Amino acid sequence: MSQALDPTLLLLFIPTFFVVSVTPGMCMTLSMSLGMAIGVRRTIWMMYGELLGVGLVATAAVVGVATMMLRYPLVFELFKYLGGAYLCYLGIQMWLSRGKMAIDLEAPRQREASPRSLAVQGFVTAVANPKGWAFFISLLPPFVSDQQPLMPQLSLLLGLILLIEFSCLLLYASGGRTLSLFLQQRGNVRLINRLAGSLMMAVGFWLALG
Repeated sequence: MSQALDPTLLLLFIPTFFVVSVTPGMCMTLSMSLGMAIGVRRTIWMMYGELLGVGLVATAAVVGVATMMLRYPLVFELFKYLGGAYLCYLGIQMWLSRGKMAIDLEAPRQREASPRSLAVQGFVTAVANPKGWAFFISLLPPFVSDQQPLMPQLSLLLGLILLIEFSCLLLYASGGRTLSLFLQQRGNVRLINRLAGSLMMAVGFWLALG
């Protein structure tokens, strides 16, 4: 491991990225919202997409592909707006207790959102997040040494990033699920839908306007 990354840098990178990852942001808010609405188990599908997006952004930041995003800002802006609009639409549906993600105790067999659509949500939120790009572009390069082969260093950093990010996503989703169960015991299903929908819409606006 020491040949891939300086142990001192490694010890500095782990707490640094954990603090950044666990801080409330778009992806963590989305995880809590879905954990509240559909449960932790099904929210994991969103996490898969989000982790794929985070891995892509982190890799691009290290190898320099991120410069392409700066050359074509209009494409990036369009991607942001479309992703934000989609999340806002889902949030409105949940607020109105409609759609595949809203809780409906009177219709427990309704068709649920597919794993693919949940994964797409996570991927779009991670890749279209300009703050995520800015963070990785500024944070990762200082931890990469030009005196060592790139791939071992990148592999180790990506492994740590994805492990820490997944742990934080699970933490937020579990918190949302706990709140959901607490409110369901008091019959406040509509309140759950509105809380989850509001969080979803907040992520959508955050993504589009960020």
